[in-house]
Amino acid sequence: MKSRKKIIFNGVFLAVVFALTIYGVFHGEDLSSMMDAIHRADKRWLLPGIALVAFFIWGESIIIWYMMRSNGIHLKKRSCFLFSSVGFFFSCITPSASGGQPMQIYYMKKEKISIPVSTVILMIVTITYKLVLVVIGIGVAVFGRGFVHTYLQGILPVFYLGLALNIFCVTFMTILVFHPLFAKAIMVKGLKVLERIHLMKKKENRLRKLEDSMDTYRDTAAYLKNNPMVIVKVIGITFVQRMALFAVTWFVYQSFGLHGTGFWEILFLQAVISVSVDMLPLPGGMGISETLFLTIFRPVFGTLLLPGMVLSRGLGYYGELLISAIFTVAAQLTIGQEKKKKA
Repeated sequence: MKSRKKIIFNGVFLAVVFALTIYGVFHGEDLSSMMDAIHRADKRWLLPGIALVAFFIWGESIIIWYMMRSNGIHLKKRSCFLFSSVGFFFSCITPSASGGQPMQIYYMKKEKISIPVSTVILMIVTITYKLVLVVIGIGVAVFGRGFVHTYLQGILPVFYLGLALNIFCVTFMTILVFHPLFAKAIMVKGLKVLERIHLMKKKENRLRKLEDSMDTYRDTAAYLKNNPMVIVKVIGITFVQRMALFAVTWFVYQSFGLHGTGFWEILFLQAVISVSVDMLPLPGGMGISETLFLTIFRPVFGTLLLPGMVLSRGLGYYGELLISAIFTVAAQLTIGQEKKKKA
């Protein structure tokens, strides 16, 4: 019942945010001119953009496959792609991307992967994912003074807030992963609080099960701590993965036949948007992302700013949502089925 209410709440929340975004972005605009510009865009430049979105989803699946394999868990790459799709789909439709990893853990459990192992691995995925944003954000803030002055003057408070929140998140999650005793203390205390306020019924064996799970958690964390090259390789893959998604906007820029702004400028502008909105409690940064795009890309797209935003967000967010939705359905139909047949 609670699960159904949560689904309804997320659905209504997503619909409201989407409706407000559509109204805020398109109210008072010449929609016919916008559609004409989109229609005239060279579709040959948009196809690589779609491919990059698929590559972005595939990139996380390779990270999951590699880290599972490093921990002695052998999975098919196809299964890992489905795990990745599930994560992106539920991240896209829930506030602060809060639904992605719990659903990934759920589907991994159907493949008999223990929750402590999947939790540590997915925390590493999140840490490296946000670490790339932190590195880019700090790089822009420290070394990109001219870039900041030219493009970011109107959004600096949001940018610095997003950067600070990502730094805090990376720091806190790193402590949780590599200091299991601290993580265990938080989990035990949290469990007792939930029982005290009657959100969970008190069960004598629940604490013992939690402690047993934390032993597995500790072993996985210790392995990663003692094998730093695994983390280094994951950071490298994550960097390429993130850059691929940021590059989608450059292909949109090219599809309009525009010139004058370089590839790296456009890529870092798109990265700035991700740094700014990644930690905000909105599905996919909806509403804020569009506003930031219309602010910082104005000198880049000029009169084609609105069509550029529609295509960039259409590919980068809604394209990701559509692709991941298709494979989430596939995950629901296939993951865990072979295990059931063998049983």
